[in-house]
Amino acid sequence: MSDIEIMKQALDAISDPAGKGGLMSSGRAAAPRLADGRAGLILDVAGLSVAQRDALGAEIEARLKQIDGVNEVRIAMTSARTQRVVVAIASGKGGVGKSTVSTNLAIALKRLGLKTGLVDADIYGPSQPRLTDTEGKRPVAEGQKLIAVDTPFGVPLLSMGHLVKPGQAIAWRGPMAGNALGQLIDAEWGDANVLIADMPPGTGDVQLSMVQKHKPIGAVIVSTPQDLALIDATRAIDLFRTSDVPIIGIIENMSGYACPHCGEISDPFGSGGAEAAAKEMGVPFLGRIPLAMDIRAASDAGQPPAAGNGPHAGAFMSIAEQLAAWIRTHGG
Repeated sequence: MSDIEIMKQALDAISDPAGKGGLMSSGRAAAPRLADGRAGLILDVAGLSVAQRDALGAEIEARLKQIDGVNEVRIAMTSARTQRVVVAIASGKGGVGKSTVSTNLAIALKRLGLKTGLVDADIYGPSQPRLTDTEGKRPVAEGQKLIAVDTPFGVPLLSMGHLVKPGQAIAWRGPMAGNALGQLIDAEWGDANVLIADMPPGTGDVQLSMVQKHKPIGAVIVSTPQDLALIDATRAIDLFRTSDVPIIGIIENMSGYACPHCGEISDPFGSGGAEAAAKEMGVPFLGRIPLAMDIRAASDAGQPPAAGNGPHAGAFMSIAEQLAAWIRTHGG
């Protein structure tokens, strides 16, 4: 058996971290070369974390150096650039539950098979670390890029809340906030190719940076049924339309409250306003999410309902199914 065949066997005895067999049979490693005692190979590290890359490289070097005639091992690691798309989750005003919706949609999309990441683009008021139970975690950097933080739900996340002390005010002018947004989006996201961006409320500098520099493939607007919220939602829709960002649809959040004692449904914020507004503006209505105590409690505890099978998971999953279909059709 030739030295090259022995090297191939040694490489195929190493398991692909992605669970697809040995390195040769999975296509992770290209055919090795050997010249003057120096072994060389090209290794595809797409989808692997930095720790996985380092561990795999060390194991390959150790295995190949056990072969007679191999004195040095050189590994060229390559990774095809993942084509990512950004979906903006936005609202015209604060307090409509946009961040909670963003978290749950990202997790629901992951459960539907999309490789999803979550960007906390609300630079001044980051809340995703609390919602995803990642408070206290800090991202590390690889070169000039941040590496997204792992969450318990398989959705990588980056947030300014991971970079500043809890409760610390972020008092930055527009250009600094725009640069921060760029660092979050242009980070190392592994194999995630759909980024859900939890946008800040309103139509300010961060929104302009998003639509001009990062060009979302579409935007989802979150509103409560009340007239005041819908007026501001209309402004958000106008911003995206002016920037040629398609409106995927409108979600009516905090829609209907079921009394925990008698089960009667009341509508403290009104009813049907977002659906009517969607029809008037000619955009899809994606569905309603109720005003429910357990959604609030689970979110505050870092246990988003979409991660489980509780009574309100279905509302988020139903909307996520529509969103997933849209993404797959329009570039996901």
